[in-house]
Amino acid sequence: MTVSPFIAWWARTPEWGRVLLIYAAARGVTTAMMLWFAAHQGANPWTGPSPDYPSFASIWDGRWYQIVASTGYPSELPITDDGHVGENAWAFMPVYPGIVRIVMGLTQLPWEIAALVVSVPCGFGAALVFYRLMREVLDRRTALFSVVLFSVAPVSPILQVAYAESLYLLLLGVALLLVVKQRYLTAIPIICVMALTRPSGLAFALFLLLHLVHRIAARSRHPFSLSAFVRLCIAGIVSAIMGFAWLLIAWGVTGSLTAYTDTELAWRSSYVGYGPLVPFEPWIDGANWWSERWFGVGIGAIALVPLLALVVIGLLSRSARRLGITLRLWIVSYLVYLLAVFFPQSSTFRLFAPLFPIAGAFAVPRSRVYRTAAVVVSLVLQWAWLWACWQVSGYDWTPP
Repeated sequence: MTVSPFIAWWARTPEWGRVLLIYAAARGVTTAMMLWFAAHQGANPWTGPSPDYPSFASIWDGRWYQIVASTGYPSELPITDDGHVGENAWAFMPVYPGIVRIVMGLTQLPWEIAALVVSVPCGFGAALVFYRLMREVLDRRTALFSVVLFSVAPVSPILQVAYAESLYLLLLGVALLLVVKQRYLTAIPIICVMALTRPSGLAFALFLLLHLVHRIAARSRHPFSLSAFVRLCIAGIVSAIMGFAWLLIAWGVTGSLTAYTDTELAWRSSYVGYGPLVPFEPWIDGANWWSERWFGVGIGAIALVPLLALVVIGLLSRSARRLGITLRLWIVSYLVYLLAVFFPQSSTFRLFAPLFPIAGAFAVPRSRVYRTAAVVVSLVLQWAWLWACWQVSGYDWTPP
């Protein structure tokens, strides 16, 4: 039987090389999509008409990161005409813009290009770490297809723009891998940097708490030594502290204990006005707002019941169980964190990116028809996300 040259070459390619080739191919498709949207983009608050790729990739929150890299954070919070804290740089954590600023200083590159110099390689790194994480729970072929799904996911364009997500997913993947391998103390510096890259310290602390409970419950089947208990507790405590670190830093600089939370709340004021941060209330308010907009009646928490039921069913499915309990506990922890503090809007799609281990569950079915359909649907949804969220159309209220 004659083997085609491509198949023979692919068989000789090391696994890490396959991952990089898959990810590069996916980014090539996304780049083509973004170039099309850029060519048809009109003048907007950030660029002129038909911007080049680096400029188009640096709009939206990319400009906030640029402000942080250029001028840092304000010591006085901006106040709106009605006396509330307005949108400002404290909503954006310092690690990503800090690294880009270092690259700018070393290379003299402008922000738009330096940001991509950081984001794009981090995306490749995230794909490699994701594959290594999937190999802990899946066979080689399934893990490799999970990389395909990770690479073509609907919000995967966020990995090649001036956002912190590619760096964050790289750090998160490493942290999850270390926890899966029970190297808790080694994970601590990663957790610390990760918590100042994207808000995640509290979610990861909850994850480590649930992981601790599971390890105690399963100690008769899987030994759990006292030293491992202590190491896990230390990692969890550090993660919890880092979950509050940015709030405390903002307080120290501005003198306002609620500087960070007030800043975050400013972004949802155009939907539901100003109010205190009450855990789990944002999604009920959001369900009311969206249902009133679409159906003319607010149905509140009732709208969330079928969504939560689908999540539970999905996590208990045979495919999801292949991920193992540890990764599913991360998915649960992060979803609880989102439900507790974030208001659902168009940027929520991007905030689902840290749930990326779920790509492993979607990769389990081996049907060629299913796998082909999964890739095609992902690419269609990727185009839809770029159309709905990334391109700018007049007064655009659907930020990515």
